Amino acid sequence: MTTTETKQTHPTPPGNFGLPLIGETISFLRDGDFADKRHKKYGPVFKTNIFGRPTIMMIGSEANRFIFSNEKKYFESNWPSSTKTLLGPATLSIQSGDIHKSRRKLLAQAFQPRALAGYVPTMEKMTRRYLQNWEQQKTFAWCPQLRKYTFDVACKLFVGDETASETEMGDWFETYCDGLFTIPLRLPGTKFNRALNCRKKLLNKIETIIRKRQQQAEPGEDALGLLLQAKDEDGNSLSVEELKEQILLLLFAGHETLTSSVTAFCLLLAQHRDVLEKARLEQKQIQLTEPLSFEQLKSMPYLDQVLKEVLRFVPPVGGGFRQVVETCEFNGYTLPKGWTVLYQIGQTHQEHSIYNEPEKFYPERFSLEKTEEKPYGYIPFGGGMRECLGKEFAKLEMKILALMLLREYDWELLPNQNLEMTVTPTPHPKDNLLVNFKRLTEGV
Repeated sequence: MTTTETKQTHPTPPGNFGLPLIGETISFLRDGDFADKRHKKYGPVFKTNIFGRPTIMMIGSEANRFIFSNEKKYFESNWPSSTKTLLGPATLSIQSGDIHKSRRKLLAQAFQPRALAGYVPTMEKMTRRYLQNWEQQKTFAWCPQLRKYTFDVACKLFVGDETASETEMGDWFETYCDGLFTIPLRLPGTKFNRALNCRKKLLNKIETIIRKRQQQAEPGEDALGLLLQAKDEDGNSLSVEELKEQILLLLFAGHETLTSSVTAFCLLLAQHRDVLEKARLEQKQIQLTEPLSFEQLKSMPYLDQVLKEVLRFVPPVGGGFRQVVETCEFNGYTLPKGWTVLYQIGQTHQEHSIYNEPEKFYPERFSLEKTEEKPYGYIPFGGGMRECLGKEFAKLEMKILALMLLREYDWELLPNQNLEMTVTPTPHPKDNLLVNFKRLTEGV
C-alpha cells in the first residue's frame, strides 16, 4: 500500500455512479444490502454516487486503519448535506482541526468515569420505571417503547428532564431524526424540511433550559451542569449558541444509536435462548446490592461478551463519512481529492478474514480464550480521533438495561412479524419488535 500526494497514477475503484444528480442515493437509503451487493460484485473498495457526491466505499480492517491513521493528512470528517445542516456547524461532528480537539476535550468531561458513576443511580431508577410499565402492558411493540426509554434517560442525564418523551419534545425529536439522512430538499412536506422545523423548536427548548439553569445557584450534576462549568485551555466557556447545538448532538447520539443497540440486544437474545440462559446463569452467580454501583457492573465477563457481539452483529451506525482533502492511493486505487470516502462498519464486522463464521451470533468469540478481534476490525463506535465520545455512556446504559432484564424478566417474539431490518436512520426491525413480556416467577 502506497500513497501519492498529487499525480493520479492508478484508476479509481470499480463501481457505478447510477443516475444523474441523485446517483444511487435512493437505493443506499432503502436497501439494507446495498454495500453487501456491491462488495460481492466489485470487491472491498468500490465507487458510487450518494447524496450528490462521488463516494468510495471501503471495507475491512486495513481500509479502516488507512482512514483513521490519515485523518487531517488525507481525510477530513464530512457528512451528507442533510446531516451537516441538521446537526449544525457548531457541533463536534462537524468541527475539525484545533477547534474539534479543544471542544472534544471539553465535552469529554461529561463522560469521564466519575461522571458515568454518578449517572448509574438515575439509569437504574428510570430503567426500573420502564420495566414495570412494560410488565403491565404484557404485549406490545418494543421499538417505540425503547426509543422513549433512551430519550428520557438521555434528557434526564443531559438536561435534567426525565419525562421529555411524553411532551412535544419527543415528537419533535422523532421528526428531526427522520430527516438526518435524506435528500436535502427544503420543500414543504419533505422529511428534510419537517426535520429543519423541528430542529429550530428543539434548539429553542434547549436554550430555555440552559438560560434557566444559568440563573440557578448550582449548575446541577447532569451533563449540562458539567458543561456550564467547563472551560477550555484559554479559560473560555461554551457560548449558549454552541452549547445548545452540542447538547442537541448529545441527545441524538445518546438516544438514536442507543435505541438501535438495545433493540438488537432484545431481539437477538429472544432468537438465541441458549445465550439468554447462559447470561442469566451468570447473573444468578452475582450478588448485587441496591442501589447498583459502577464497581458492581465490572465483573460480568459473559454479559460483556454478549453486548460486544450485539454491537458487532448489528452495529448502530453503518459507517462514517470522510472527505478526501489530498489525492492518495489505497491498494492500487486512486482516491481523488474532493471525493467522499465512506468506511463500512457493518461490512467489516462480517469479514471472514477477521471473524470465524461472522454470520453467526456467537458471544464466545470475544472470550479471553478465543478473542477473534483484530485491530481496526471491530469498530461499532468508529475509530481514530473521531471515535464516539459517548461510547462508555452507551455501554453503561446497555449493560444496566440488559442485566435488569435478565435478572427479573422474560420476553418472547410474537409470531408472524417482519424482523427484517430497516436501516435508516439506524437499524431496527420493520414491525417494531412485537413481544410478550413478563416478570420471571423466580427472579435471579
